[in-house]
Amino acid sequence: MTIKLILLVIFFGIMVGVGIFSRKHTRSVDGFVLGGRSVGPWLTAFAYGTSYFSAVVFVGYAGQFGWKYGIASTWIGIGNAVLGSLLAWVVLGRRTKVMSQHLHSRTMPDFFGERYESKALKTVASVIVFVFLIPYTASVYNGLSRLFEMAFHIPYTYCVIVMAVFTAVYVILGGYMATAVNDFIQGIIMLIGIAAVIAAVLNGQGGFMEAVRTMAEIPSDAAVTKGQPGAFTSFFGPDPLNLLGVVILTSLGTWGLPQMIGKFYAIKDEKAINTGTVISTIFAIVVAGGSYFLGGFGRLFDSPQIYDQTTGAVVYDSIIPGMLSKLPDFLIGVVVVLVLSASMSTLSSLVLTSSSTMTLDLLKDQVIKNMSEKKQVVTMQILIVFFLVVSVLLALDPPTFIAQLMGISWGALAGAFLAPFLYGLYWKRVTKAAVWASFITGVGITVSNLFLGYIASPINAGAIAMVAGLVVVPAVSLITPKPNAKKMEALFSCYEEPVTITKKRSLEVK
Repeated sequence: MTIKLILLVIFFGIMVGVGIFSRKHTRSVDGFVLGGRSVGPWLTAFAYGTSYFSAVVFVGYAGQFGWKYGIASTWIGIGNAVLGSLLAWVVLGRRTKVMSQHLHSRTMPDFFGERYESKALKTVASVIVFVFLIPYTASVYNGLSRLFEMAFHIPYTYCVIVMAVFTAVYVILGGYMATAVNDFIQGIIMLIGIAAVIAAVLNGQGGFMEAVRTMAEIPSDAAVTKGQPGAFTSFFGPDPLNLLGVVILTSLGTWGLPQMIGKFYAIKDEKAINTGTVISTIFAIVVAGGSYFLGGFGRLFDSPQIYDQTTGAVVYDSIIPGMLSKLPDFLIGVVVVLVLSASMSTLSSLVLTSSSTMTLDLLKDQVIKNMSEKKQVVTMQILIVFFLVVSVLLALDPPTFIAQLMGISWGALAGAFLAPFLYGLYWKRVTKAAVWASFITGVGITVSNLFLGYIASPINAGAIAMVAGLVVVPAVSLITPKPNAKKMEALFSCYEEPVTITKKRSLEVK
């Protein structure tokens, strides 16, 4: 217990110290929200990765999908690295940076308002962001608190409140720059921690080959494996179609999440984007791939503690804590700090995104006229506290388990935003009506399914909402009036800045 507490005290001390050190960057709105748009590739790549992977992934998703799909759940981590990191940086990175700077937009709703010349779109987008980031935040609290209960036997309520307080302190003190520097430190902890934990867990099962052999001998459950022998060690697992739905939601979803896209707004330049692409992809392979790979061995730790005592159903959020509970105290301390690192970085990104969206896109000029720079920063700091209080209240009585909370949040946000944002960066023909259609489709599918349940899994509902948006936006754009051609030419000219060179050879080969 002493070792665990010392690690925690050091961790929290560093986080607060970075917040105090970064205070000089909070004097302006651009500094508080985007770090002055001058953040380097290493900080940005780690900020992207640590915002991507939190306790939701390590505890909730790795446990649930490792139990369902076995070692094949590693494909989710691979998809996160290739689709969610590599392709996201390649396809969105440069264009997001250039166009957002050209439009002087600081948030994703601000981008929609400027790109499609609509204050109404900006307002509705900001409401969607604020509402649907709350369940995601609650899911982060939920996952982390279960680990704290396992390691320290501290009641869930206290875990949630302490975590919220420390997140508020360093985000309010240092803004985006504090979160970026802390994300870098937390990312290093995650990389080292995940490797150590996997090695320790597999070693406890007699090594990798012995663990795989034992997994292959698990009796086939017709309801899960459909009678397939060795299903939990097969290439695509017992249910490839639903596995694909998870890969789509957790990988493609990042393309439409405001807290992820905001990292491209803040990065320094195009060269930094190229470097950041490589770093971010490697980070995702280690952290996401490692988490799902570890979760794939969850059935080796089958015990009464992971079942609901009343219904007998598997409590997915208890699988990873159960796997780790037998580790030595020092390694449990490392795990707690690892998941705390992942969760605090995600939380800080979520609360900063939500507060900046509400202040800059909803309150400024629409509710409160002539807000000064200082007043905008103070308002964001107040809203950070408000957002954390609301999410804590939801986390104290969560309506469902972690993966479902995250599925609802990601499905609504990415379903609404992914298509109009992606097409808006590349295609001049996208219309305002198409953006409205995407908002309605993404939120409509996610929310209606929450109440009606016509799609069995909220995860699949989120994936369907995203794919639907990618079809709806071009379809509606082609049947609605074209945007003004001259305005579109002027807007997209930001990608075509002419470069003058000196001709060195005057003789040309004919």
